[in-house]
Amino acid sequence: MTAKQIRVMVLNDMEKLDRTLFRLEQGFELQFRLGPTLQGKHLHVHTNYPAEGERFERHKFRALDWINPTGREDDSDKFCTLDLKISGSYQYYFGHGDKEKSGGGYIVVDPVLRVGADNHIFPLDCISIQTYLSKCLGPLDEWLDRLRVTKETGYNMIHFTPLQTLGESRSCYSLADQLELNPDFSPPGQTYTWTDVGNLVEKMKNEWNVLCITDVVYNHTAANSKWIKKHPECGYNLVNSPHLKPAWVLDRALWHITCAIADGKYEDWGLPALIQNHEHLHAIRGVLWQDVFPKIKLWEFFQVKVEPTVEQFRDLLQSAKPDRSKTEGRQQLKIIQDPQYRCFGNTVDMNSALETFVPHGNSPGAIEDCCNWLRRRLEELNGEQYHEIQHHQEQATNCIDGTVSYERIADHGPKLGPVTRKHPLVTRYFTFPFEDATLEQDLELMNQPEKSCHFLAHNGWVMGDDPLRNFAEPGSNVYIRRELICWADSIKLRYGSGPEDCPYLWAHMQKYTEITAKHFVGVRLDNCHSTPLHVAEFMLEAARTLRPDLYVVAELFTGSEELDNVFVTRLGISSLIREAMSAGDSHEEGRLVYRYGGEPVGAFLQPSLRPLVPSIAHAMFLDVTHDNECPIQIRSVYDSLPSSAIVSMACCATGSTRGYDELLPHQISVVSEERFYSKWNPQAKPSSPEEVNLQSGIIAGKLALNQLHQELASKGFNQVFVDQVDEDIVAVTRHCPSTHQSVVAVCRTAFKNPKHHRYTDEVPSMCIPGKIEEVVLEARTVERQAGSYIKDERSINGMPGYTVEIKEHIQLKDSKGSRSCFCCMTLADMNVLLFRCDAEEKEEGGGCYNIPGWKPLKYGGLQGLLSVMADIRPKNDLGHPFCDNLRQGDWMIDYVSNRLISHGGTLAEVGQWFQAMFTYLKHIPRYLIPCYFDAILVGAYTTALDVTFKQMSSFVQNGSSFVKLLALGSVQMCAVGRFPALPPLSPALSDVPYRVSEITKQKEECCVSLAAGLPHFSAGIFRCWGRDTFIALRGLMLVTGRHLEARNIILAFAGTMRHGLIPNLLGEGVGARFNCRDAVWWWLQCIQDYCTMVPNGTDILQCPVSRMYPTDDSKPLTAGTVDQLLYEVIHEAMECHMQGIEFRERNAGPQIDCNMRDEGFSIVAKVNPDTGFVYGGNRFNCGTWMDKMGESERARNKGIPATPRDGSAVEIVGLCKSALRWLVELHKQGLFPYNSVAIHKDGKQLSMSYDEWDRKIQQNFEKMFYVSHDLNDPNEKHPELVHKQGIYKDSYGASSPWCDYQLRPNFSIAMVVAPELFTVEHAWEALNIAEDKLLGPLGMKTLDPDDMVYCGVYDNSLDNDNYNLARGFNYHQGPEWLWPIGYFLRAKINFAKKLGKDTYDKTVYLVKNVLSRHYVHMERSSWKGLPELTNENGQYCSFSCETQAWSLAAVLEVLHDL
Repeated sequence: MTAKQIRVMVLNDMEKLDRTLFRLEQGFELQFRLGPTLQGKHLHVHTNYPAEGERFERHKFRALDWINPTGREDDSDKFCTLDLKISGSYQYYFGHGDKEKSGGGYIVVDPVLRVGADNHIFPLDCISIQTYLSKCLGPLDEWLDRLRVTKETGYNMIHFTPLQTLGESRSCYSLADQLELNPDFSPPGQTYTWTDVGNLVEKMKNEWNVLCITDVVYNHTAANSKWIKKHPECGYNLVNSPHLKPAWVLDRALWHITCAIADGKYEDWGLPALIQNHEHLHAIRGVLWQDVFPKIKLWEFFQVKVEPTVEQFRDLLQSAKPDRSKTEGRQQLKIIQDPQYRCFGNTVDMNSALETFVPHGNSPGAIEDCCNWLRRRLEELNGEQYHEIQHHQEQATNCIDGTVSYERIADHGPKLGPVTRKHPLVTRYFTFPFEDATLEQDLELMNQPEKSCHFLAHNGWVMGDDPLRNFAEPGSNVYIRRELICWADSIKLRYGSGPEDCPYLWAHMQKYTEITAKHFVGVRLDNCHSTPLHVAEFMLEAARTLRPDLYVVAELFTGSEELDNVFVTRLGISSLIREAMSAGDSHEEGRLVYRYGGEPVGAFLQPSLRPLVPSIAHAMFLDVTHDNECPIQIRSVYDSLPSSAIVSMACCATGSTRGYDELLPHQISVVSEERFYSKWNPQAKPSSPEEVNLQSGIIAGKLALNQLHQELASKGFNQVFVDQVDEDIVAVTRHCPSTHQSVVAVCRTAFKNPKHHRYTDEVPSMCIPGKIEEVVLEARTVERQAGSYIKDERSINGMPGYTVEIKEHIQLKDSKGSRSCFCCMTLADMNVLLFRCDAEEKEEGGGCYNIPGWKPLKYGGLQGLLSVMADIRPKNDLGHPFCDNLRQGDWMIDYVSNRLISHGGTLAEVGQWFQAMFTYLKHIPRYLIPCYFDAILVGAYTTALDVTFKQMSSFVQNGSSFVKLLALGSVQMCAVGRFPALPPLSPALSDVPYRVSEITKQKEECCVSLAAGLPHFSAGIFRCWGRDTFIALRGLMLVTGRHLEARNIILAFAGTMRHGLIPNLLGEGVGARFNCRDAVWWWLQCIQDYCTMVPNGTDILQCPVSRMYPTDDSKPLTAGTVDQLLYEVIHEAMECHMQGIEFRERNAGPQIDCNMRDEGFSIVAKVNPDTGFVYGGNRFNCGTWMDKMGESERARNKGIPATPRDGSAVEIVGLCKSALRWLVELHKQGLFPYNSVAIHKDGKQLSMSYDEWDRKIQQNFEKMFYVSHDLNDPNEKHPELVHKQGIYKDSYGASSPWCDYQLRPNFSIAMVVAPELFTVEHAWEALNIAEDKLLGPLGMKTLDPDDMVYCGVYDNSLDNDNYNLARGFNYHQGPEWLWPIGYFLRAKINFAKKLGKDTYDKTVYLVKNVLSRHYVHMERSSWKGLPELTNENGQYCSFSCETQAWSLAAVLEVLHDL
């Protein structure tokens, strides 16, 4: 069963896609999903796609319901959906908050056409259409004989030009009556109706499998239409469009010039009736400028009469007291156009005049001066209007000159001969249904509405005009500038803005549309680019009411794909007509085939659920249209067949005009052609002009090509490749990705006549990869003895002297020319299959695959390959170096399988499966390998992910895409390397994984370890860090359900405890450094989380721990020598701190840290007995996560920590409080035997209960850490250092007191682990300040930007004199780290819950909005991870790990909290 096709439209704020085309098919599902700018917002999506069972109404919108399949944790999978079952154009828009519309666009759903008595589906790409001039079909009872030519030539669709009564010009597109069938179709004594036409159309559909469409013409009607005389308001006349009066005056003047030239009255001017040269054109210019323009004075329509206006102004000045306080010239004086366009009918705004021209007094002299100022200004304004009209007249003169030159002088023009009243100097722009008189008498009619309403503007087209502008409306000067290429037989229709503006016209055209839609499966929108969009929308809506699957075709001349899309999207156009005749050579013709349809050959297989991407309009690619010049005249007769073959290989609708296949050697005129088409007769003689058969012209070749075109489309040959073999030969390949078959058409074009042009006899050899089964078709045009061409007077006949020699289905010798192997894999195996960066691969003796001339992949596993292919696949970027490498050899293919086989075990089985699959791949044409390699890998990758998530927690299994993506970070970071990274666990511990060492051949533990980050902290001694491991462990292992592996890591680190501390750098335990004060507290927090989150989690407290260092000074012991239970190790850590930890690191000196000063190797960690706060460190070491040690001798910061954070760091105090609270509770439950810690002091044994220690921290935390708004707060030791109030200190008791007061994000960690320490109001204020000052796009600023040492750009390679920057000294002094954002957001969520629903809802919106940026980053990241840090404002930092364990974990924990 074929999977349902789902397309995803990602919505982004302020993204307006009105000019972007999105095409979909019926049966598709469209999902609207939130982009990063909208996640967390209360978004509403509206569409006018009707609800099931309702009728479509364009202006009726409904809101869509949101579906969130995975619950509430984030918006990454939230969507609303449309099941698309009805064709047409549909609009959607969306908004949020107060914004009704903050984005939107259109979708176009293709119609489903059906044909035959069984009503089978007829794909749009199968269309082979032939156009007929309906008037040339003769009486209706003879149509089938003439139309049979279409059927026998293999076409499956007919396009009829309009079948209505034609106007007196006999143009096929000038209709006298839109509702009446052309009476020419009814022979004497017979009257056919639309029903008869409908029956014939239905007969062809059922018996011939041929569908029919026809034109609709909405722009104009014939000049002799009876109904327009009764309803002149339906056109643009001088009553409803008085702005056309100046243009009408010029038009009448030009008519009188025509009459005068025809009568010889301008011969004295050097202007005879027969215009033959440029001197005559120059004479026309003289007549216009000397005799016409001065006489008609067009400028007077735009000017103001000066003296009456001045007098009116004078009266106002004398009757009113001018207000001299008014600002002079505040409102610029300008002419107000008379809406009736009377000569000198314009005015000026007198208020503006009174403001602009203020007299200096009330004396007559002052008033006269003021009037003179106005008079001068009016004369200036009139002069400006005069000059503007002069520009219009210059353009009009140029246009007249160009028209006359083309029509009467140019060799390529019609050469109309002498100027006569039948062939005037220029085409008339307006109708004049009255007797000729003098120009003066004509002009008097302009002011008689009962007559001037019949002076109707003709239609036409304007070169280079904006198609979205109506050139007959006010604001356009097309008619006065004579820029219209005019159709004198057609009147332009004036619809207004809606049916209420011209009720008769809208009703008339709606009836016309309904008649058409009733009988035809589709319409061609004639002159679509000039049809008002709202009119076409209305009419097509009426048509689709009758025929929901209406096929709409149009030809657009907008000159812009973006403008084309406006029409396609608004009107739901199914196919745009494209012309092969627009190609000047075979290369361009081949390019058009590639452009207008299909995927590239070897395109990647796309999933059924994928993003909705912009489309180009579906094409109807035609050999020729009636607008084109005759191909035989401008190319050659020998090109008709090969060019037709090229067109037929296009993966879109194709077609031609009737006459092309018969080899008509001239253009068929839609205006003057009156002969009938020839009929079909299988026995017709070649010389018979009235009949044709398979031997006529190229009909036999076209039959084979049409059949091939339809077969390729119906059988899924939807991939196209065009090869320009040489200057004249084009090879077009159509490939079917499901059957893996290809059809190659090799076409030798003849754009030049071989009788006059020498073509080479040498044909380059072509390599066609794969096995050639047969030659489907071989054809060529040949001459025959059948007489020369004579144009028949009654029938439209072709050239009898040519036919096609054709052979079909020639044998080549005759021619002249998994899943089971994946299921056993552990998550550690998945790490190898999917990930492993270059350093990890090299530790195994390999490396990531390197593409020559490009770069190495990020991972050795499948993710490395799929990250690249994810960029290539949607764009089908087959020219990418990755694809080149696959085509050139099997290196990458072998790398995938051999890498896995080398690992042995289950991985080797998967490698062998790949090897077997790739065996088939190596035997297909090389150009197809990228596509199928991708398909195999995507299938394997999808299966691997399914197996991976099934081994994880229900939270992950049921989670959103974002949750799963983050959970994959657990697989990315947790690995078993070639060498064990963790120290051995107790032999008494059960469920520990083992393997046989490749090196020692002995049994060894193979527990996973957590990498701190990739690629920098992934292998060797720098892979495992205590702090990083336990900050990341909750998110990457407990939340994902990897409980056993988490237990082993907790116990392995427990075994390395020394001095009551957990190591920072693990070094397998034997090389551990105990130089951090916080790792032990993160370890304790993880044990607490393990006990809370894991079923029977408290069992871990009874697990044996093999102590590597049972005493501080013991040498490393082997596993099992000294075992303790975990709860004893926990108690030891607490007692050590209360006793006080103070020691010097072993091997202190440059051999373990080349930058640290000697004082820095002294480690101190103690508890303040008064406050209960853990404190320690000194100004020469850094014992928390902000651990940058200065390295620059030049800047003199070497050996000095940038952020020592000595004293009591806020997060350590919070973690300690969390541990104490937990231990007190455990003791109450009988799960922890100790209730106090014992210490020795001054020779005495003292003790402090865990409960008391817990209370001390509770009582002192707010007093000591909160920075109050009260400057006299008695708890504030250094009020002079306070620079931000309402925050929590970063530390308490630092050796440099000002460091305590620095705003950093660490307090939010304490808020999450020990929220009881904080008052809600104080916590919320501090979090809001942090949001304002520290929150970045992906991470948290590590220091307040207001701090004088803040610098947000980290560059570890920079060594200069700047103490605060050199060698990355600012690592934690501004750059935005990702993991703290997790704790910040979790703290916000936690405290928002306590402040009520409104606050909580706003917080969830913030959280989702922030997390959406992480989701987008991960989706786009080739590492599929989140970085360690970014520079300020989320800028990329090249020194950061590309994916960091604690970054992934912290964000996943936020989603878990939600």
